[in-house]
Amino acid sequence: MSQGSFGQVITAMVTPFKSDGSLDLAGACRLAEHLVANGSDGIVLSGTTGEAPTLSRAEKLSLFSAVIEAISGRAKVIAGTGTYSTAESLDLTLEAAALGVDACLVVTPYYSKPPQNGLVAHFGAIADASPVPLILYDIPGRTARRIERHTLVTLARHANIVAVKDAVGDASETARVRSDLDAAGLESFEIYCGDDVMLMPHLAAGAIGVISVCSHIVGLQMKELFAAWDDGKVDEALRLYLTLTALFGTIMTVTSSPIGIKAACSMVGLEVGDPRLPLVGATRDEAAVIRSALEKAGLLGPP
Repeated sequence: MSQGSFGQVITAMVTPFKSDGSLDLAGACRLAEHLVANGSDGIVLSGTTGEAPTLSRAEKLSLFSAVIEAISGRAKVIAGTGTYSTAESLDLTLEAAALGVDACLVVTPYYSKPPQNGLVAHFGAIADASPVPLILYDIPGRTARRIERHTLVTLARHANIVAVKDAVGDASETARVRSDLDAAGLESFEIYCGDDVMLMPHLAAGAIGVISVCSHIVGLQMKELFAAWDDGKVDEALRLYLTLTALFGTIMTVTSSPIGIKAACSMVGLEVGDPRLPLVGATRDEAAVIRSALEKAGLLGPP
């Protein structure tokens, strides 16, 4: 199996905040170092998990710059630069590229619900101008607009649009996307699973890697899963996947993401602070559920 342009385990990194809610750049650098040392081939900054809507433009750029310097070429740095504004997304992509990111993750415009030809125009305008490759981010549960298969194939023909983060949640649809891409001669276009709990179904459907949330705390286990899959040891990969699914499900569904993963990080000693409003920290009951899942996964001893 190909290792992909950006690796196989890419972590959608949380954005650490200090107790007063300000951006913790030193904490972000420490976290990025930890992720690289624990299985991450790449890091996405200022994505959904990074609370992009609550970060100012200046904060995003300072975060990109600091993490690029901290991990100094040891892993890919992918900047989340998509917004609901084409002009704003394009400008942020250019600024991120000038700082030295390896690629940009550009989400489907949210709230405005553009038609499919609007998506082609939006992503195409950014790709035309960007000096770095783009990964499209298809997450209709948050954006209220799907990148339809025919639209994705059209966009994949652009030399600068090289991959998609697939968070649609339907592996059968992922397989159809892969089939359509291959039939169009676009075998090099890469699909990354965008939902931890769908990892094995998406690998079977043609995904090349994962842009993960739970790799903050189980990155090495996920690397082990990929090693087994690459070696053709499907039963071993499945065994590893099944040991992680309960944890994946808890972290991602106990409450709105990234509340769960921020709480889990704190419990295992990764200090990342609470989310910014309108998100809040995990409640006592939510924290108890998360702690129990971590204990069952062998990541925490009993209190």
